[in-house]
Amino acid sequence: MADLKTKYMGLELRSPIIAGSCGLTSDVEKMVEMEKAGVGAVVLKSIFEEQINEETSGVFKAGYGMGDAYPEAEDYIKAYIRSNTIQKYVELVRNAKSRLTIPVIASVNCFSGGEWISFARQLEEAGADALELNVFILPVNEFKESAEVENVYFDIVKSIKSQVKIPVAVKISHYFTNLTAFVDKIKAYGANATTLFNRFYEPDININTLEMGAASVFSTAAELRTTLRWTGILAGKDKRLEISASTGVHGGEAAVKLLLAGATTVQVCSVLYEKGIHVIEDINNFVGKWMDSKAFKTIEDYRGMLSYSSIENPDLYERAQFMKYFSNKQY
Repeated sequence: MADLKTKYMGLELRSPIIAGSCGLTSDVEKMVEMEKAGVGAVVLKSIFEEQINEETSGVFKAGYGMGDAYPEAEDYIKAYIRSNTIQKYVELVRNAKSRLTIPVIASVNCFSGGEWISFARQLEEAGADALELNVFILPVNEFKESAEVENVYFDIVKSIKSQVKIPVAVKISHYFTNLTAFVDKIKAYGANATTLFNRFYEPDININTLEMGAASVFSTAAELRTTLRWTGILAGKDKRLEISASTGVHGGEAAVKLLLAGATTVQVCSVLYEKGIHVIEDINNFVGKWMDSKAFKTIEDYRGMLSYSSIENPDLYERAQFMKYFSNKQY
């Protein structure tokens, strides 16, 4: 009988399936349902650095220049709003830990360092089993060198790791000149794992109203391909690298593919909204039955079996080989 237990950043998980950061993981009752459905761990909904900044500025906009009239009060109010928002999140961590037996991973979405370092300590003290740093800096400034952007990530990781003892994962995008080298440096600076990839709102244009808007917030199964490619490449380059594969996972087959490519864990999010929390049990059952059909007893028996360095033709992972691969195909 298949054993789905695995280890992620030193944490014991009963399943490699993790509930990714989303609105559902801000609700303790929903997370209790997820645990009953068999999820291995939960990543709490992120607290956003931008969210706190916007809430602070919103108060002063509503105050019609209050900050200008009472400059000595501005710092106090900003500190209060920030502290209040952070304390609410710390309480979420405590409540989740009091109700769940599975690992609880706190999530911080940030684009700078500073006080996030002390905040990370508060999350550790509240009982978080690990921390996922969701860092995303869209490279739109033509005057900023790529190294400057990457250094922001490195500085955040170094600062956080110097202050906490719990494991830290870094959730990143694929917008890097050399993703392999970047992930290698992230690991060198202390990251215990890498989550591939973060997914933010995508822009869209309404041609009828001539307005900008946002595309669907949910991923599709087609988005699995980018995650699959880079999971296979990165896991193949460094077998000790722990990868939590995210985006495009809408069923058990996708989970199996990512584990074969070398993922340590697989995160689900959009599918929880579209099919319901019970889909976690369906995914676990699929993985277990597939393992039984292949006579695999544990996840480690096949994890990374089809990674970049484990297959006969690793060029299949490289986009540059597209025409070479398909040149002999008949359609």
